[in-house]
Amino acid sequence: MLYLGPVPLRGYAFCIIIGVFVAVWLGNKRWIARGGRAGTVADIAVWAVPFGLIGGRLYHVITDYQLYFSEGRDWVDAFKIWEGGLGIWGAIAFGALGAWIGCRRRGIPLPAYADAIAPGIAFAQAIGRWGNWFNQELYGRATDLPWALEITSSADGREPGTYHPTFLYESLWCVGVALLVIWADRRFKLGHGRAFALYVAAYCAGRFWIEYMRVDEAHHVLGLRLNNWTAVLVFLLAVLYIVLSARKRPGREDVVEPGVSGGEATSGGEGEAVEKGEEDAPSEKEESSEAEAEDSKDGAGSAKKS
Repeated sequence: MLYLGPVPLRGYAFCIIIGVFVAVWLGNKRWIARGGRAGTVADIAVWAVPFGLIGGRLYHVITDYQLYFSEGRDWVDAFKIWEGGLGIWGAIAFGALGAWIGCRRRGIPLPAYADAIAPGIAFAQAIGRWGNWFNQELYGRATDLPWALEITSSADGREPGTYHPTFLYESLWCVGVALLVIWADRRFKLGHGRAFALYVAAYCAGRFWIEYMRVDEAHHVLGLRLNNWTAVLVFLLAVLYIVLSARKRPGREDVVEPGVSGGEATSGGEGEAVEKGEEDAPSEKEESSEAEAEDSKDGAGSAKKS
């Protein structure tokens, strides 16, 4: 445990904080590259991060309610987020809600923001998973592999020994997801939320097999852990979004923020996402002016001949 003066900073919380900083830093660079303004990502993160933490904690408490509300348990522990226990599904859902609020306040499109921040979120998850190492949690079956995690104590009373470090597997998977999104975004110019959807789909694919290895207590439905079913459902929705979005709105949008030099805000003070190539198309007013100029030129020529 670290101390910031008199304030204790647990390893779990430290990993989350570092992850947030990395996500904001990378997201800011990608947002600027899309035509956005420096600092916008951090401003929206002020909304997204608290919402994400609340959502992640709610999902964990609801799906593992017996840890806090069964006989002999203290319900006050449900508020002790620093002791570990966040559900990624709740964090993403509530984090997206917070980001939506922040984007509305700044007048920018949420899908474009989500695309910019997507690989940063994956890197943040990779870092945050190391908090589970500090808490000695989220491990798999017993193993004697060289990289096995040694457990000396366990909240669920499991015997000390060496186990599969599923938190490490997920951390490495998230790094791969982040690199995949960055590569695909550069290669295919993903836009309109498709980079974020790719991150979600790729993460779910890894979460399914990693979840299958875990041995901690969990609710089961038809023989599979609840998180397995959630991963399958979210994966299918993400893939469906990518396919439908690519058909309806191919290409990548250019972001125009209110107050950014070279761009105009919409009449309502909202920013806009402009399709690449659309900004180069002549407006009706320009076409009309050109036509009038041609008519005037033709008229002058006719008068001179007469």
